[in-house]
Amino acid sequence: MRKKEYVFTPGPVPISRKILKIGSKQLPYFRTDEFSKVVFECKKYLLELVNAPKHSEVVFMTSSGTGAMEASIINLLSNKDKAIVINGGSFGERFVEICNFHNIFNHNIKIEKDEDINFEALKKLEANSFLVNAHETTIGRLYNLKKIGDFCKENNLLNIVDAISAFVSDKIDMQEQNIDVLITSSNKGLALPPALGIVVLNPNALKKLEKSSSFYFDFSSYLKDIKRGQTPFTPAISIILQLQKRLKELKKIGIKKENKRVEKLAKYFRENIRDLPFEFYVKDMPNAMTTLTPKDGKFASKIIEDFKIKYNITLTPSGGELKDKVIRVSHMGDMNKRYINVLLKALKDYYKKG
Repeated sequence: MRKKEYVFTPGPVPISRKILKIGSKQLPYFRTDEFSKVVFECKKYLLELVNAPKHSEVVFMTSSGTGAMEASIINLLSNKDKAIVINGGSFGERFVEICNFHNIFNHNIKIEKDEDINFEALKKLEANSFLVNAHETTIGRLYNLKKIGDFCKENNLLNIVDAISAFVSDKIDMQEQNIDVLITSSNKGLALPPALGIVVLNPNALKKLEKSSSFYFDFSSYLKDIKRGQTPFTPAISIILQLQKRLKELKKIGIKKENKRVEKLAKYFRENIRDLPFEFYVKDMPNAMTTLTPKDGKFASKIIEDFKIKYNITLTPSGGELKDKVIRVSHMGDMNKRYINVLLKALKDYYKKG
């Protein structure tokens, strides 16, 4: 019998049995009133959970989170615009790359892992939009969305936030944090399979929609079809059905309680590794994930490889020059203290054996 695999990667994350069961069923035909009701319900619950302003809209598209990032940029910005991009890792760099690919001028604001955003310096830049990853997943850094939102409001900047690995695990509140465009996807905090990209647009963003250069990613067609509970092209049917179930669960639990639950798991893990030879890679970590740096001279990549072979536990490295420096441990998805204890026990065993 195959040993159970324990997954601590920041996407895909552990998925509950109830959600997996939905994914195992025959797919229904989707151009029906019944499926439209599912889409309408997903839209309603999602807008409530992110506290979107009245008259906000939702785009559901079959894509990865990067597809939703690119779609947001090409529908809201053009080569007449100037964007400030907070680049603290690979996902911040991805925003830069997308802007550059589409010839959109951007101020590439590279910041070190624990460096504060210098808002006073940013005030001097000519820009009309701001792009940030709520949580820079490659290093485990959480940005202060309230400060960013206040800055954008004061300086009349369109605030575009990638909350792909932050939504559900950490606080996301479009009104309190002055978020104009919220990007997320199915396979991280929502704990669903990958392939559903989601963008929430507040009224301010809806006014600024540009004519898209893309046929498939043109928001105007999605916004037209969402009025009848549909999408312009074949959607990720199974994942939308799973999303309906997941959003109902979150509505029943309460998003604040769910944020708190993940926060407790993160704290539990961090408190229980203090005697092990690790240090936290960044100061401002999210609930979603912990990033660790080995202090005993071992390569992070070697530890990750050992854990897969010896314990059937999947951890995640970071990329590039951080491959041997950083271990990423996710707290997202269908996880509890008992699940985390499996990793804690393995870590203690690993270092006991040396």
